Amino acid sequence: MDRNNLISAKVLLFFLLFSLSVSSLRAGTTDKKKEKEPKECLSADGPYILWQVDKSARVITVDKHNAIHDTIYQTIPQKLSFPIYSHKGEFLFDVSLHPVIRPDWKNKQANKVFVTSDPHGNIECFAGLLQANKVINEQYRWTFGKNQLVVIGDVFDRGKDVLPIFWLIYKLEKEAQDTGGQVVFLLGNHEPLALTGDVRYAKDKYPALAKLLGMPYKELFAPTTELGHWLATRNTMQLIGRNLFVHAGLSAELYNRSLSIPVINPAMSEALFLNKAERTAHSELSAFLYGNNGPIWYRGMVKEDEKYHPLSTDTLNLILKKYKADRVIVGHTIFKDITTPYGGRVITVNVDNKENRKKGRGRGILIESKKISVTGDKGIIKKLLPL
Repeated sequence: MDRNNLISAKVLLFFLLFSLSVSSLRAGTTDKKKEKEPKECLSADGPYILWQVDKSARVITVDKHNAIHDTIYQTIPQKLSFPIYSHKGEFLFDVSLHPVIRPDWKNKQANKVFVTSDPHGNIECFAGLLQANKVINEQYRWTFGKNQLVVIGDVFDRGKDVLPIFWLIYKLEKEAQDTGGQVVFLLGNHEPLALTGDVRYAKDKYPALAKLLGMPYKELFAPTTELGHWLATRNTMQLIGRNLFVHAGLSAELYNRSLSIPVINPAMSEALFLNKAERTAHSELSAFLYGNNGPIWYRGMVKEDEKYHPLSTDTLNLILKKYKADRVIVGHTIFKDITTPYGGRVITVNVDNKENRKKGRGRGILIESKKISVTGDKGIIKKLLPL
C-alpha cells in the first residue's frame, strides 16, 4: 500500500472509531436519563375512596413498601376509620367519613381566626404550624375549641403528602364542628389544575400511581370520589366577620360584573372538573371565573406590574363596600413574609413555607378581636394590625 492510501485508511479508521465512541456516549446518556419504572416513583399514599355505581367503595392505598392495595367494600361501616401515613410511611392519624355539604359563605367571627395558605403537599410544614399555634395537638386532633381555621387553597402539587393534608382538613372540619368551631378550606388555582388532569406541578408518584392503576390521574379525584365530592362543595370566597377570604384576589372586572358571593361559589363548583375548552363551552361566566381576572388567578391586588392589571385604591374601596368587608386576605402569590398592601386593607399570607419555617419568618396570621398578628412555628411573632 502506498503512502497516500495508508494515510486515507488511517483517517477512515479514525472516523469509524470516533463515530462508534460518540454513538456509545449517546446511548449511555440516553440510558442514564431513561424514565424510571412507575413503581420506583411511588411512596406511601391514600386512601383514595372511589364510590361505585352499586354504592360500594373502591379503596386504593399504597403502603410504605410501595405495594398497591386495591379493595372493594360493599359498605363502609360508620365507625370504620382509615389510617393516614406520610409519604415516608409514618403513621399520622385515623380518618372516618362524615356527611359532606357546602358550608355557608358567611359566618360570624370567632374569638380567634387562624389563617394560612398554599400548603402544597408538605404535611410536616402544615401540621407543624397548626401544632405550634395550638390549633391541633401532637395527635393531629382539633384543640382550637370554638375558634376558626381558614386555609386559602392549594393543597395539590409540589409536595408528596397531598392526601394527608386533604384528609387532615377533612377530619378537622368535623372535629371543629363538634366543638362549636369551624374549619374553612377554599379552592385555589391548583385544585382545578389537578382535577382536570394537569400534572405539570405534581410529584411523579401521583401520575405513576394512576398509570399503574390504568386510569387518568383525575379519576382518582372525580366527583364520584369522597375527596372529589368534598372539593366540589368547597367555597371560593368566604366572609368571616369583616374579613373576606379568597385565594388570589378580586379584580375590577369581577366588581363590574356585580357578582355576589352566593353566585360565585356554586358557579366555580359547576366548572371545577371541566378543562378550559369545556368551561368556555359551559358558560361565559365559567370562562371568566377561571381566567386571569378570576378569583383564583388574579394577582392585581398584590402586584403592580401592568401585565397584572393592578387594582386601584378606589376600586378596592368599592369592592370592600360591596362585600361588606374591611379587608381581603389572599394567598396564591408568594412573598418573603406576610405583607399588608393598601394600608392593611389587603393581607397576603402565602410564603415559602419550608424556607420561612427554617428562618423563623411569618407563615400565617391570627385574627383576634382587637388585633391581627403574624404567626410562625413558635406562635405569635409580631403584631401586624390593630382592629
